[in-house]
Amino acid sequence: MARVIAIANQKGGVGKTTTAINLAASLAAAEVRVLLVDCDPQSNSTSGLGFARDPDRISTYHLLVGEVDPAQAVLPTELEGLSVVPAHKHLIGANIELVNADNREFRLRDAIGKLRAGFDYIVLDCPPALDLLTLNALVAADSVLIPMQAEYFALEGISELLDTVERIRQSFNPRIELEGVVLTMWDERTNLAQQVAGNLREFFGEKLFSTTIPRNVRLAEAPSYGKPALLYDIRSRGAESYIKLAKELLGRSIDQEHLSALSTQHSATGAA
Repeated sequence: MARVIAIANQKGGVGKTTTAINLAASLAAAEVRVLLVDCDPQSNSTSGLGFARDPDRISTYHLLVGEVDPAQAVLPTELEGLSVVPAHKHLIGANIELVNADNREFRLRDAIGKLRAGFDYIVLDCPPALDLLTLNALVAADSVLIPMQAEYFALEGISELLDTVERIRQSFNPRIELEGVVLTMWDERTNLAQQVAGNLREFFGEKLFSTTIPRNVRLAEAPSYGKPALLYDIRSRGAESYIKLAKELLGRSIDQEHLSALSTQHSATGAA
């Protein structure tokens, strides 16, 4: 059964979708069966994997309103082992349509529950808001991974998200846990970044990933070509960082078989 990881942060511009795409791709490179579910009406994970916006295509919206068999929404990507459930701007309407619906908080959980047996990991890319879409993702998830920048205001936002996760644990999903916090757009040269990282390390301990994601031009360019960074330029610092993040995540779950596969591929590519 797949482990479901929600990538969430209500603050925009922290590299959430970049993390969702590239972590999912890096896990797939480890010969792990991965499904990326785009839960954001902006559909950036969808376009970032090379899919044009199509209002007629089955999307996450249809899963939430219960109109289709979830398997119909799964699409293969260019990267072997990585599939996606695309999103569309129609998802904005789900926030309104589901307000009075039965089991509104459990719609996504019930839908992806029918897909879990076919994957090792399911990654949920959440919108930058604590709305009904994010609530559905957190109720469906086994854990939440929080990307954040090393900035002062980011520290304030993360406390609100953690409070939300705790309330969801008490009311809807007692099994959800914190997968970890990963620092994105990292610039180790600034004193502020070092200070924030120190504060996070003191508070989160081992839940703060040792891998950091740097600002990287190739990483920023990749979505415009509809590719994850490891297909666009695997030797870029951005691609290498997400491969390291995937290795760290697999190492935490003691997934040695897939960890070895990812290490072998990374070493071979580096030698090339």
